[in-house]
Amino acid sequence: MDELPPRSPIGDSSPEGGDNAPPPRVPVFNLPAGILAALALLGVIYAAQSLILSAAAAEWLAVTFGFLPLRYVYPLAEQGLEWLWTPVTYSLLHGSLEHLAFNGLWLAAFGTPVVRRIGNLRFVIFWITSAAAGAAVHAGVNWGQPTILIGASGVVSALMGSACRFAFGSSGRSIAHYTGSQPARLSIGEALSLRTVRVFIIVWFLGNIAIALGLPLFGDLAGTIAWDAHIGGFLFGFLLFGLFDPVPAGNRSF
Repeated sequence: MDELPPRSPIGDSSPEGGDNAPPPRVPVFNLPAGILAALALLGVIYAAQSLILSAAAAEWLAVTFGFLPLRYVYPLAEQGLEWLWTPVTYSLLHGSLEHLAFNGLWLAAFGTPVVRRIGNLRFVIFWITSAAAGAAVHAGVNWGQPTILIGASGVVSALMGSACRFAFGSSGRSIAHYTGSQPARLSIGEALSLRTVRVFIIVWFLGNIAIALGLPLFGDLAGTIAWDAHIGGFLFGFLLFGLFDPVPAGNRSF
């Protein structure tokens, strides 16, 4: 058996570092820049809502940048441009610290593998389009209602749906995590053929259907959860992820 040379108590100070070079520094937050930027933006906006703005100003912010299905009952030419930006900007607002923390945790968990795969620019486009998809389904279910939709959960749901197309499955996909290569994008049929994906989707949909039916799974919060935006976002991510994925199906590397 080869013997290792004794280590100097002060280490190797040469430029090359040698065998005694200190280990590479590991970032405290091992998240993609796009996810860190999104979390920071959501946090700054919520801090402004809750700590800086007056009650009247916070209400104005919610009405001006939150999504209201009622807007689309009236002719668009007879109102401001809120109808244009609110299908996206609602996803940047949150109603409570718990709401923000819940979405932030799931954003970090499911957004991290997606952003590492598609990159920051595609992530921005994905955020905009998936938020609009969630808002569209919410508007269809609540047409003409004066409710205000806020929160990033529609986007988070789209990231969950996207992850089902590549982040679940066999041990080979786990090996890809350690080798740095990207697993192949599964077709919709291939994804649904995986038991892990099927169970995840079934449980996810059952939870949202329970919310829609008013079952007390989440206590008093159930009535404030936009289950329809969740479903719209999830279907968008699961069905249309291929439009954003730079990794061709069947190719395990960029």
